Amino acid sequence: MSDAPQIRPFKAADLEACYAISLATGHAGADASHLYRDPKMMGHIYIAPYVLLEPGLAWIVEDRNGVAGFVAGVVDTAAWEERLERDWWPPLRRCYADPVDVPPDRQTADQRRASTIHHPVPTPVEIATRYPAHLHMNLLPRLQRRGVGSLLLGTWLSAARAREARSFHVGVNGMNRGALRFWSAHGFSALALKAGIEGRTRWMGCESPPGNQVIV
Repeated sequence: MSDAPQIRPFKAADLEACYAISLATGHAGADASHLYRDPKMMGHIYIAPYVLLEPGLAWIVEDRNGVAGFVAGVVDTAAWEERLERDWWPPLRRCYADPVDVPPDRQTADQRRASTIHHPVPTPVEIATRYPAHLHMNLLPRLQRRGVGSLLLGTWLSAARAREARSFHVGVNGMNRGALRFWSAHGFSALALKAGIEGRTRWMGCESPPGNQVIV
């Protein structure tokens, strides 16, 4: 492999690396491995269903040291959440107990993710309606701030546009300042929600009609 990172479609053999990257970037962009007993909890939610159920919209970036990042997403968030409820969450619910009897402020990181598996919070309707497509992107530190994220984003947007997606959103941890800056620099704006819908997630959206270019 050349010294330059290479972007390529996801392959089944990349799955474990995707799980590892999701964990290594899962604490507001930093390593979350010290928080979890089960290292796959993050990946079960944020990357595995995408690469396994919608692999045509998943790409990997790889350098000499191996897989170092990914981008994946879907073009119809509402339909995607219905598919997760039908095809993805049920087997995981049989593997992980629902921590319903543990108060949220006393749950471990693993229990919070198990709660998400049993009780996924849908994307706010106003966002899923106006910005139907969404994506997740994670890069290990060794490839950050080198323009690789922009290339990954451009790759994904091109493929999503080929499927007639025109409006996109992301959900970003409000503590992840680097991610917030990245998405803002690439045309995504903060989205206001109805009163009462709050949380750690900061929603950002971008409208890209045919002929318009998102800066990548």
